[in-house]
Amino acid sequence: MEGTRKIDTDKRQDKRQMFIKAIYAGFMIGIGGMIYLSVDNKVIGALLFSFGLLTIVTQGFYLYTGKVGFIKSIREILDMLIIIAGNLAGTFIAACMSRAAGLSISSLELTARKLDNSLLHIFLLSILCGVMMYLAIDNHKRAKNLLFIIAPVMIFILVGFEHSIANMFYFHLAACYTPKAFGYLAVMLLGNGIGAKVFDLKELL
Repeated sequence: MEGTRKIDTDKRQDKRQMFIKAIYAGFMIGIGGMIYLSVDNKVIGALLFSFGLLTIVTQGFYLYTGKVGFIKSIREILDMLIIIAGNLAGTFIAACMSRAAGLSISSLELTARKLDNSLLHIFLLSILCGVMMYLAIDNHKRAKNLLFIIAPVMIFILVGFEHSIANMFYFHLAACYTPKAFGYLAVMLLGNGIGAKVFDLKELL
């Protein structure tokens, strides 16, 4: 009985740590979003945005788009819900701090443009972003080269692929909490997951 209680306690502690690390990850993506919105040059903005993912990988934080492609069990699928919640909280904190600090950035136009796009386009762009995020993490694991993190981030930003967690920050910053916004985020999360998981299937070949 004592052993069972200890296992349950350890599991709860693991979930708490996962949630906290997911908050940190969401916050760092929010920092990347602040950087991107602060510069006029898109290439520079995309390059500096990658600092967020570089920090997440280096510090071992939990980012949905960096984890979802590597899940192997039903239990890990449930863990994704904890990570998504933490990422959502982290991006919210980043958006609130951005507004409180009086930063001269706005995501209103960007958010409106995303919500004007069709769900099919959003879904396909999210799949492509999922591919980029999976390759960023997987290639870095194999080669230990930071370029494999920087390049995919720059690609998904410059081409216009949809990153669900980055969009959480943009929606928070624009205070866009409509049913349509949440529906689009759900599609982005699904698309990111499919894109990442499809490339992970190579391990079965």
